[in-house]
Amino acid sequence: MTVLRIATRRSSLAMAQAGIVRMLLAAQGHEAVLLPLSTSGDEDGPRAAGDGKDRWVDAIVESLRSGDADLAVHSAKDLPADDPDDLTIGAVPQRGDPHDVLVAADPAFVDEEGRPRPGARVGTSSLRRAALLCAAFPGIEIVELRGNVPTRLRKVSAEGVADIAVLAAAGLARLELEPANVVPLGVDVMVPAPGQGTLAVQCRADDRPLLAALTLLDHRASRVALTAERALTRGLGGDCNLPLGAIAVTNADTVRLAACVAMPDGSEVLRAAADAAEPDRAAEIVAAQLRRDGADRILDAIRTP
Repeated sequence: MTVLRIATRRSSLAMAQAGIVRMLLAAQGHEAVLLPLSTSGDEDGPRAAGDGKDRWVDAIVESLRSGDADLAVHSAKDLPADDPDDLTIGAVPQRGDPHDVLVAADPAFVDEEGRPRPGARVGTSSLRRAALLCAAFPGIEIVELRGNVPTRLRKVSAEGVADIAVLAAAGLARLELEPANVVPLGVDVMVPAPGQGTLAVQCRADDRPLLAALTLLDHRASRVALTAERALTRGLGGDCNLPLGAIAVTNADTVRLAACVAMPDGSEVLRAAADAAEPDRAAEIVAAQLRRDGADRILDAIRTP
């Protein structure tokens, strides 16, 4: 096999994630180089409400279709829930920490139990995070906080845009960042985004030699969990701009999926969980439970301009 070309976004986190896959391939004897690209999401800046996930993968997907790249590495949470017919996820490496964390500019902004104090300004651009924060910590103020991981840390630690940032634990780990005053958030407070902490290695569906090589990078439990979370997202018609959280884990021959849908102001949080032998079945059960409790009403209201 010739030197493989790995398409990736240009951000420091995306490059680090592609580098992880490059090292995994090297351990199997496959040389690879990174092909950094800018997507529409990168070029256009903050997305408006209702914009889809494809803005964050469009240039990368096109590079696969044109043959300019052999494979691509995505944050799985950025991928649309449906795979196009001509592309496939060839490998899901072992998942990183899927949880979110709080990073405080000063320890005084959180109490002895790690809870943001009333009046603290907590920065996030995620509807999911904002909704669950408001539900769990009444009295905090949500402020807009955008940018890559180092930028958001700087805005909190040096610029005072917010007192506390909410970040993905896996992103900090992959960038080898260890900020002070980090507080982990349990799933009882903050259900992760579907696919959070997971990498998806995408390639052309008809590239059989590459698919065979990627098999050795695949981590079964991580793939099963991602399959369940994407199936739920697909079943609810959700995307990364909706307050939908989902986390799946495998246990012997079953998969357990827990999920939530929340009003943006945190006034209502619907939760559901189920165990099943197959990830799609777990997603089907959880989606039905959430719909029974009013998930469509919440999601439709948010989607309406």
